[in-house]
Amino acid sequence: MNQIYTTDVLVVGGGTGGTAAAIQAARRGVNTILVSEFPWLGGMLTCASVSAPDGNELQAWQTGLWGAFLQELQRRQPGGLDNSWVSFFTYDPRIGAEIFADWVRELPNLQWISGQVPIAVLRTHDCITGIRFTDFTINAKIILDGTELGDLLALGDIPHRWGWELQSEWQEPSAPKNFNSLTQTYPIQAPTWVVVMQDFGENTAPEILPAPNYDPSQFTGAWDNYGPEKFLNYGRLPADQFMINWPIAGNDYCQNANRLLDAGEKKREFMQECYWHSQNFAHHIQTQLGRRYGLVENLFPHPNSAFALHPYYRESRRLVGLTTVSERDILPLANSKTALPFHDAIAVGNYANDHHYPGVEFPLQPKSIRWGGRWTGTPFTIPYRAIVPATTDGLLVCEKNISVSHIANGATRLQPVVMAIGQAAGMAASLCIVLECQPRDLPVKSLQAALLTDDDAPSVIVPLFNLLTNHPDWLYWQTYYLDHPEAYPADGNCPCIVVKPDNKLNLNCFTGKFQRLGEQNYQFNITNETDFTTTNWQLVALIPDIDQQLQALPPEKILKIWGRPNLSGNWLLVEYIEEV
Repeated sequence: MNQIYTTDVLVVGGGTGGTAAAIQAARRGVNTILVSEFPWLGGMLTCASVSAPDGNELQAWQTGLWGAFLQELQRRQPGGLDNSWVSFFTYDPRIGAEIFADWVRELPNLQWISGQVPIAVLRTHDCITGIRFTDFTINAKIILDGTELGDLLALGDIPHRWGWELQSEWQEPSAPKNFNSLTQTYPIQAPTWVVVMQDFGENTAPEILPAPNYDPSQFTGAWDNYGPEKFLNYGRLPADQFMINWPIAGNDYCQNANRLLDAGEKKREFMQECYWHSQNFAHHIQTQLGRRYGLVENLFPHPNSAFALHPYYRESRRLVGLTTVSERDILPLANSKTALPFHDAIAVGNYANDHHYPGVEFPLQPKSIRWGGRWTGTPFTIPYRAIVPATTDGLLVCEKNISVSHIANGATRLQPVVMAIGQAAGMAASLCIVLECQPRDLPVKSLQAALLTDDDAPSVIVPLFNLLTNHPDWLYWQTYYLDHPEAYPADGNCPCIVVKPDNKLNLNCFTGKFQRLGEQNYQFNITNETDFTTTNWQLVALIPDIDQQLQALPPEKILKIWGRPNLSGNWLLVEYIEEV
């Protein structure tokens, strides 16, 4: 018998956005059901094992559920998060999954059902009313598509896009003028089936056998420009483990990726090949670098426990929404460090636009600046209209399936901004229940106010480099620029006094000489008093006050610095500076 459940909000898919949406909706007091395919929640951050997230690393963007997740990781992860050079935050994916599971368990009005995938979308005219699964049906007032590949869009015949658009569509500078061999060979960005390896210390690792179709020439030169150690440290995790998610002759896989649109055998065939490709890369690594490197054991809750629960999907079916985010919306304005915020902004991202096509260097319009002694992406916003279908009621999207162009998806697909989109979608769904309205009729000002003033995890909406959520004027300036968009500062800094942090707890102290190698390029020379050898560290910062201090320091200055060393990146993450 097919059991029927009824709820206020239903979230289908327990990925990064779906998990955030369900938690946020339930925290606002509405009855929520979350249905996931896998036994872990968190998607890219956990199940797909991309536990080296990119983007929103500056403290000004560490807000909302994303900021709360980082704080909880820092508290729970033995040894901290400073392990790799690709990210400031790497962690055991099991700990990430535990955090999400704990947050869900704290909410009596949130029911989580795992091991289920949607098989049909129910509608009345142009309104989505329910989702059928194998053994039950759930009817809901508001339904959110948080699946990895936008499954509800296909099942419900909701207008959506897949793959490339030409430059003529939105005048995107990086889009192709005509369809070509690249767009035909790689209709979407390549997924990657992440595998986690471990340094066993000596040549005792179990042998990694090759999978079918092993061709070592596919991996030739994978780390030639880096060296084996730097290659492995790219995604270094705690406990001498390595996240293998490598784009250069590595385990990105995109052969006949249109098979992902098939719900049956063709999709399973692609998945098997993607998995085998990653297994073969791991075999190649062990063959080339030695048997000290093998597959980690007992990491994921399935027999092949070194392999993620599903691939890291960089691109999904994408909604046709009330508006579409294109490349021009994420690029900084001329003589500016930021894109112009949308009037209905609900989330902030800042990652550099990044596309993956195996063996192809695809040029993209740059959107990066130097800040805090390093390169970072310029910030942009996601509008509420991009998560609302153009022609369908009862539905919101909250993953990589937002209304975005193929080109812009390279910046909007990253874990932190997807988490913020999910939080905003969950907040919107809860407000729709309270106000008894459809998502398209929701007053966006009420949504923005709710996100800014949330009791548990207030979320940034307007990108401001120099303002943190603990600043007494944070809410004032966020609201001011939403009400006065013409006053938004081109450099992304508002006129306020930056609060200087004074927290040296759990930090290492170093004394050395400050050197300025160039604009936003700093070195710190530490001399060993025993043998007088000197080690050189790059100085980097995520805190606005520290960024300002570093810019003002004269060279050759002796400093005491409190911070966290990162051996993989050879940098000191500075949190406090004292001139000697």
